[in-house]
Amino acid sequence: MIENWNPANLVVNDEGRIYHLDLSGEDIADLIFLVGDPQRVEAVSRHFDRIDTKRNKREFITHTGWLGGQRLSVMSTGISTANIDIALNELDAAANIDLKRREPLSEFRQLTFVRLGTSGSIDPEVGKDTTVVSEYALGFDALLLMYENLPVIDTEFELLRQDLHRYFHLRGLSYPIYLTKANHDLLQKFRGKYKFGMTATMHGFYGPQARELRLKGRYPQLMDILQSFKSGPIKFTNIEMESSGIYGLSTLLNHRAISFNRIIANRTTGEFSKDLYQSVETMIEEVLTDFVS
Repeated sequence: MIENWNPANLVVNDEGRIYHLDLSGEDIADLIFLVGDPQRVEAVSRHFDRIDTKRNKREFITHTGWLGGQRLSVMSTGISTANIDIALNELDAAANIDLKRREPLSEFRQLTFVRLGTSGSIDPEVGKDTTVVSEYALGFDALLLMYENLPVIDTEFELLRQDLHRYFHLRGLSYPIYLTKANHDLLQKFRGKYKFGMTATMHGFYGPQARELRLKGRYPQLMDILQSFKSGPIKFTNIEMESSGIYGLSTLLNHRAISFNRIIANRTTGEFSKDLYQSVETMIEEVLTDFVS
């Protein structure tokens, strides 16, 4: 680990807050809900008993307050693992680096990240308006390959990783994939209550997810390839753009993370949620209750 970070590596604004997020350690709780859409921050924080802190810079909006005696934050990350790279590294820096002295804090502060996102199902059995927990997330974006010490969780994880690499190689897909997993304790907390599955995290919405407008995609068969994969009971359930980055960086930084995906569309059946707002609101209320009650 690098210590005594120089101003070009650890960028801090004139108020002593981390640059992109405009946050200090005092501005965030240990429990942080992550949403992609900045407008969804208020949809979460309006359930708080009170809000003590509001920060707003670019797409990164943060509200911190209290609910049922629990201090918690909600922050928007914007879209994709490129933004997740900024968000999680800077949240960790705010919590664990003395931004004035540019030194590690003496006590490590472990954060819990809870993604509240929308997603498309690629499993005919997972219909719209369902909440899916990403037990595993497979990254197709190469983000984690830019860091050392890729996580290996356990034997089951490593066997699944090997199966995935073999499968995609045989299918002729040259994506630089990496496998990640949610925090074990958080998975145990919610096992049996929510549908669990494996999420495909893509680095774009159109070509990377086999959508075509005026440009032809390189892998039009991608949905079929994802749907056909199975390793024991594990198969792909949904596709989105953030979870693998959240899981991978959280594991490397020794934080905890879990991703809740509200299914608003099914790519195999063509279904789309009839009331997107209410569907997402249902997920927000359920997950907040699970964490605070």
